[in-house]
Amino acid sequence: MRVLIATDAWHPQVNGVVRTLTSLSQSARRLGVSIEFLTPEGFPDFQVPTYPGLRLALPRAREIARRIEAAKPDAIHIATEGPIGYMARAYCRRRGRPFTTSYTTRFPEYISARAPVPQAWIYATLRRFHAAAAVTMVATPSLMTELAQRGFANLGMWTRGVDTDLFRPDRAVDLDFARPIFVTMGRLAVEKNLEAFLSLDLPGTKVVIGTGPQEGPLKRRFPNAKFLGLLENGALVAHLAAADVFVFPSRTDTFGVVQLEALACGLPVAAFPVTGPKDVVAGHPVGALNDDLRVAALDALKISRQACRA
Repeated sequence: MRVLIATDAWHPQVNGVVRTLTSLSQSARRLGVSIEFLTPEGFPDFQVPTYPGLRLALPRAREIARRIEAAKPDAIHIATEGPIGYMARAYCRRRGRPFTTSYTTRFPEYISARAPVPQAWIYATLRRFHAAAAVTMVATPSLMTELAQRGFANLGMWTRGVDTDLFRPDRAVDLDFARPIFVTMGRLAVEKNLEAFLSLDLPGTKVVIGTGPQEGPLKRRFPNAKFLGLLENGALVAHLAAADVFVFPSRTDTFGVVQLEALACGLPVAAFPVTGPKDVVAGHPVGALNDDLRVAALDALKISRQACRA
């Protein structure tokens, strides 16, 4: 079977969408499914004015059609709602081809945090985009409920997993930081709410893994935190496994695959009780949720690391 996935998010971007699609490709190959990606590669692009470091492709409809037809897909999935996603959607609609979509990014919240655009307008645009899909896939039950309440239809579950052969607690590096070590990782951007973590009065050391447009301002504002930059594969696992608690301060993620990666390394998760953490942590002895993130972080210290990977 041949599947084409259209995505505006792709390497060298480092985010949950890219990591999920990369992992999906590797897993699908083992099942005998061939996945072709329609990505921004080869298209001119432009810098998004309100988001330093984020570029979007400027594809031509004719080239989108050529790439789709060259792939000869049995199924088409549209992973993002950017220019490539819109043109792939238009191609499918013109030709009467069924397709599926994913809802992976809270664009209404992200855009309104940077520009005076009402979230209701953006949600209306996204509803129209996804309404034409046979199924719109979401990662968690709580997100499915939320989108249904917002008028989205034909919702289906696409759950997430983690490579437990890579993310393991026995690969920890020896960090010369004061204990306990509270770590977070991801894109350093305003929507990730990192200030909520870095401003906490906690013992030990706060560690941040990742890069992004907020890296400079955060370093200047929180000089006592340890910013390790972008780490991947073995180096990422080694530093994750060396910490004591993983703190996930975002209130706007649709899932947060980093939570699974931390748990696989034996780290309890501390987070707000919102979509993503509610689905991963709530009801399981693997973390602590609280509207007071400091309380959650300190409670997570008491959780058995063995339980996190079970």
